[in-house]
Amino acid sequence: SVLQMELEALRSIYEGDLCFRELSPVSFQYRIGESGDPKAFLIEVSWPETYPQTAPVISMDAFFNNTISSAIKQSILDKLKVEVEANLGTAMTYTLFEYAKDNKELFMENQPVNTVTSVSNSIATGTPDVPTSKKKDKKEQLSKTQKRKLADKTDNKGELPRGWNWVDVIK
Repeated sequence: SVLQMELEALRSIYEGDLCFRELSPVSFQYRIGESGDPKAFLIEVSWPETYPQTAPVISMDAFFNNTISSAIKQSILDKLKVEVEANLGTAMTYTLFEYAKDNKELFMENQPVNTVTSVSNSIATGTPDVPTSKKKDKKEQLSKTQKRKLADKTDNKGELPRGWNWVDVIK
């Protein structure tokens, strides 16, 4: 069957890929982003019996996503639905996962990362995201004070210090 073929294709494509999980032969999870990435999220795609003639069920209800605002989840799901409609009738699970990977930064651009430090969030709208993508797209010019604020938070290479988001168990 078509489903069997797609299942086998997914298994071979994602073999050894730790981001991919087969929950059942018709249900799959894919983690977009590294495990330590505060903007990582999980997408779950399940196939109804009539897939791919009908849309797969895409969900972001995984516990992994519980820090992501529902508005962002909804906007990601909406964008994926457009992709689904464009691909109806074809095996699209791989396409959806790859689409989400390619657009991760875009999907999560409004997700505040530093939920821990509420103080530095007062200028949340103005804090530029340091793009992890290699594309040098429009980089905002920062004022000296903004640069200093950024440097205070990071170790001048734009990297957050190791352990910045660790939970202090002792408390």
